[in-house]
Amino acid sequence: MRALVLDHELALEREYPDPHPRAGESVVRVRMAGICGTDLELARGYMAYRGVLGHEFVGQVEHSAERKLIGRRVVGEINAGCGKCERCAGGLSRHCPSRTVLGILGRDGAFADLLCLPDENLIAVPDSVPDELAVFSEPVAAAYEIFEQTRIARNQSICVLGDGRLGAIVAMVLRGEDYRPILAGHHAEKLARLSKLGIPTELATDLGSGFDVVIDCTGASAGLARAIELVRPRGTIVLKSTAAAGANLNLAPIVIDEIAVVGSRCGRMAPALKALEQGKLDPRPLISGVYAIEDGLAAMEAAAIPPNFKILLKFS
Repeated sequence: MRALVLDHELALEREYPDPHPRAGESVVRVRMAGICGTDLELARGYMAYRGVLGHEFVGQVEHSAERKLIGRRVVGEINAGCGKCERCAGGLSRHCPSRTVLGILGRDGAFADLLCLPDENLIAVPDSVPDELAVFSEPVAAAYEIFEQTRIARNQSICVLGDGRLGAIVAMVLRGEDYRPILAGHHAEKLARLSKLGIPTELATDLGSGFDVVIDCTGASAGLARAIELVRPRGTIVLKSTAAAGANLNLAPIVIDEIAVVGSRCGRMAPALKALEQGKLDPRPLISGVYAIEDGLAAMEAAAIPPNFKILLKFS
């Protein structure tokens, strides 16, 4: 099969081995996949990953022992736990110490014609949700995870820090749930584009401080330090960024100002799909380009250009 493979360097392979599903897993033919900041960080060396990149996808089940899944259009939870440990039994399979993660840890990902995931990870996509919308399910789910981890009042001041793909989607989700965030970034062109979508924006250099909640979506190692500067005493910082580079950080202000810091990663697909189906948000205006898998290297280059938001890969 065709696959975009990272092995020290990124390359398109046209005869990469087809996946072999384990017991309880299905084979999914990928229809569309999205490139996110984590994919770019992995390509730069984050987590020393080797294999097929990609974890945002919509596809069609091609082979499965669960006959009801065959032919269904699906998205998928990207974490596959062992199903036996205490964390899996407690509903925390995404934190299973033996887990694999699609296109991130120990499992080939979605930038290929075929992928494998456990049957229980697959969620059917409603017919009313087209591929171009369903492919956003994973980052939308990551945004909804914030609500599972925190209690944010609708009258609280919220700053979404970072004008990239994830920051835009987090702001859209907040708006769709009747919050009023300000999205801050360094790219005037991107901020203007987001403003036209009804998202209040501001240049990060012009921001005041004293926000009740700051959500770091910068994808940069300096994001937490900037969030500390912006949040009020006893406020909350939510960290959504993953970065290959480390950071030197003075943690004293977190103690002095009694700031709550919440790490936030993946979320459940069901709330995300429901929100997309109900029209609470529509991220499709963020699509900056659609590339065939044969042009996957060019797509990755395009995804790294700051004016672009979401770059998609389409499979014939």
